[in-house]
This record gives sequence, structure tokens and C-alpha cells, in this order.
Amino acid sequence: MSKIAFLLADQFEDSEMKVPYDELKKAGHEADIVGLKQGEKVSGKQGKASYTIEKAIADVKSSDYDAVVIPGGSSPENLRLDANVLKFVTEINESKKTIGAICHGPQILASADLLQGRTITAYPPLKDDLINAGAHFEDREAVVDGNFITSRTPKDELAFVRELLKVL
Repeated sequence: MSKIAFLLADQFEDSEMKVPYDELKKAGHEADIVGLKQGEKVSGKQGKASYTIEKAIADVKSSDYDAVVIPGGSSPENLRLDANVLKFVTEINESKKTIGAICHGPQILASADLLQGRTITAYPPLKDDLINAGAHFEDREAVVDGNFITSRTPKDELAFVRELLKVL
């Protein structure tokens, strides 16, 4: 089974964290909630879910994980300027490990300069930003490009989880 890092900060999109996290754990995978500060409590923007950060990004190594999942909402915006977050996703990508990003999640990949020549999807209003970061944008429920799995919105979560489970 795989060990997965869920990158999370306050104001995440509740179901985009809860559904993949619950489904991957149910399938037998191990998951760590990784954020800026260990022990910090973070809440979803809908007020339906909250989690405690289990590990600080500064304390984890990409080599300890088989994949990373980046839920959307405002969480990626709160993480994308942290150098440790960018280093972590860059190392995961260099190791060709799975990167799953839904909704606003690809903002972190843009900040890490990982989108050049990649085909992805995301929350549709981000299209221009992601194209400007070098990506080819497709408006589909789930897009798989090499080690990247991306989805648009909460309504695409089941497709997102399906694609993650295929590779993990």
C-alpha cells in the first residue's frame, strides 16, 4: 500500500479533502495530513470538516511518500508561498511519484514551476493562470498526464479518486 501526503491549510474545500482522504484510507493506503505547523487545527471553508496537521512540511521528506494529494479551496493559496511546500512537490515530481491536485490545487504546481508542457485541469477560472504557467488546460472531470492527476471541482471528486486508486 502507498503512503500519501495530503497538503492542507486553513479554508480548504471540505469535500475535496474528506472524500479522497476517506476513500484512499478505506482502500488501505496510509495518509498523513501535512501542513505548515504540526498540531495546527485547520477548517474547511464550508464548515463541514476540520483536521489537525499531523506533520509540519519542514519536517517531512518526499522520500517517505509515494504520492501527494492537494485539495482545493483557499488552502493552496495559503501554502503556495512556502519554500518547503514547493521543494516537497518538486522532489515528488522529480521522483515521478503521483501528484493529485483538485480545484485550486494546481496553484501550488504553478508556483513550483512544474506545469510547463503538462496537460491539466483545475477550477475553470484558473485556466488563464495555468496556461500562463505553461500548462495545456482541458475542461474535463479528470485529466491524467504522466504522474499528474487533476480535477476541477467537488462534483469531479469520484473521478479524481478513481484515477488516484488506479495508480496507487
